[in-house]
Amino acid sequence: MAGFSSFSTVALAGLLLSGCTAMTPPVDVTRFHNAQIAPIVPGSVIIEANVTDEGYSRSIEYATYSAALLRELQRAGFTEVRDNTGTSQYIARYTIDRAVLTAGGARSPISVGVGGSTGSYGSGVGLGIGINLGGRPKDKIVTELSVRISRRDNGSVIWEGRASVEAKQGSPASQPGLAAAKLAEALFKDFPGESGTTIRVP
Repeated sequence: MAGFSSFSTVALAGLLLSGCTAMTPPVDVTRFHNAQIAPIVPGSVIIEANVTDEGYSRSIEYATYSAALLRELQRAGFTEVRDNTGTSQYIARYTIDRAVLTAGGARSPISVGVGGSTGSYGSGVGLGIGINLGGRPKDKIVTELSVRISRRDNGSVIWEGRASVEAKQGSPASQPGLAAAKLAEALFKDFPGESGTTIRVP
């Protein structure tokens, strides 16, 4: 995952220039951990995208999420290991799921990081275009970020969480830059957070 360091620097700069994340709708967040029994002691961490294709993990969109996660992990007291040499105490693996939610309730997946669509969606409609010619309500883009932090030495999971947001297709909040910053910030708000409870973060 050595490609993350350079991409993360560029992506983080983009996040800082992207404007206030308050433009995005509320985020639903759920966390799970046993910090009340075994407190989490922050340490060195490496961030990895949970994908099988290295090309995807090095895409601009994944780099944007990696940068956003790094910023929040550092706020929580973790320190970054820039290359996967096996020296980090923790591994933070994340998954991004994006889908189109139609006004009728149908949900179709969108591929992440390659600029197109997959699965039954298949029409290749650009995410940045929000023209509504028929007068019907716009579709929504649902973005979900899932993160699992585990110890490198024994693989035990110390914390995991999921954050999701819905934004109208074509709106600024549906774009990866704003979504990444808002989801990561909400997910790590008051880390480690209350376990087993879903909260809504404005």
